[in-house]
Amino acid sequence: MRPILAIVGRPNVGKSTLFNRIAGGRKAIVWDEPGVTRDRNYADVERDEGSFTLIDTGGFEPVSNDRIFVQMREQCQLAMDEADAILL
Repeated sequence: MRPILAIVGRPNVGKSTLFNRIAGGRKAIVWDEPGVTRDRNYADVERDEGSFTLIDTGGFEPVSNDRIFVQMREQCQLAMDEADAILL
């Protein structure tokens, strides 16, 4: 089974850009506006050092009650629960 690495952080700080760079392609949408990535996005990554599954998340906004940000926070929590390691 592949180890799982989740990328988690505040919205619109470059998580999807980093995800694309590590995954080796444009697998995640990148836009200069918070809330574009809402669900988890997965990529299997192959490197000389080994392979792993990478998870992109929409962002973790701890104090917002906005419905979209609450759902994004829930998706982040699911990714963190599933991950073997978390990149903050």
